[in-house]
Amino acid sequence: MPWFWILVGALVALVLLAIVGYNHLVRLRNEVGTGWANIDVQLQRRADLIPNLVETVRAYAAHERGVFEEVTRARTELQRAGTPGSAAAANEGLTAALGRLFAVAEAYPELRASENFLQLQEDLTDTEDKISAARRYYNATVMAFNTAVQSIPWLLLARPLGFREREFFSAQGDTAVPEVSFRP
Repeated sequence: MPWFWILVGALVALVLLAIVGYNHLVRLRNEVGTGWANIDVQLQRRADLIPNLVETVRAYAAHERGVFEEVTRARTELQRAGTPGSAAAANEGLTAALGRLFAVAEAYPELRASENFLQLQEDLTDTEDKISAARRYYNATVMAFNTAVQSIPWLLLARPLGFREREFFSAQGDTAVPEVSFRP
């Protein structure tokens, strides 16, 4: 009879462990979702600032049409990105395009002194800082989630319950200095 109670106790302990593990994985998955939402909000804010910035520069530099089209195309790609990998690639393209836009702005001293341009530039810089902070938070939560999903004992629950590793938001493009060229 004592073996029966030991077996019942062991089963209860396993069920409790499974419940705790499942709740832990759900919490981590939700943190990853929150982290991605934070990045998405900041990327959208950045995309929303860009048309105003482009219009401000366009008023001073109407002949730089190729740069404006490139920024617009890169912004559209960023808005269409649905995964961290595609968003990171689109973000890299937009960062390069904005570097060229700012290079155009450098050629117009009256534009650089424009209060509207300066405010947009400051807002964009602030947004870049927020994207960086959101990316760090997201990547930290993805690391915690992926570690849990790949580690025993949660590995035994994760795969059968549909928990899969998540993709990191790469900063490859943000580590390089954007290429800036002044066209004659």
